[in-house]
Amino acid sequence: MEGMVLQLDSPRCLIVDDSPCFLATARRLLEQQGIPVVGTVSNTADAVRTAAELQPDVILVDVELGAECGFDLAQRLDESFAAAVILISTHAEQDLADLVSGSPAVGFVSKTELSSDAIRDLLRAERDRVAPVSEPRER
Repeated sequence: MEGMVLQLDSPRCLIVDDSPCFLATARRLLEQQGIPVVGTVSNTADAVRTAAELQPDVILVDVELGAECGFDLAQRLDESFAAAVILISTHAEQDLADLVSGSPAVGFVSKTELSSDAIRDLLRAERDRVAPVSEPRER
C-alpha cells in the first residue's frame, strides 16, 4: 500500500463477498451514497483479476468467502495493488479484533454498519496515519 493516494470524495470500490444478495444490496447502498462500485466478485481468483483490471481505490473483502479466507485475500491484495482493503463481516468487530489488527487492512466494518461514511472515515484515518497533517508552527 506504499505510495497509495487515498481517494476520499468518491473512492472507486470493488466488493468481494460470496453472497449474491449482499453484493447487490451493498452495491445499491454505496452507489446511492456516492461511492461508485466498479465491480462485485465472489472469490479470490475473481478478486485478484478484477482488481488488476479495474484498479479500484478501495476493496471491501468479506472475512468468510465460503471455503476461502478473506484475511488471506486481504494480504494478497495489499501486496499486489495500491488499493485500501477494508474487511467486512456479519461477525462483531470485537470477535475479529486480533485478526483484523494483524492484517494489512485499513480497518473493519460490520455489514450492518456499512455506509459511505464508514468507508470514508477509515480511508481518512489511514491517510492521516500514513501522512499526518503537520501542526502549524507558532511564530
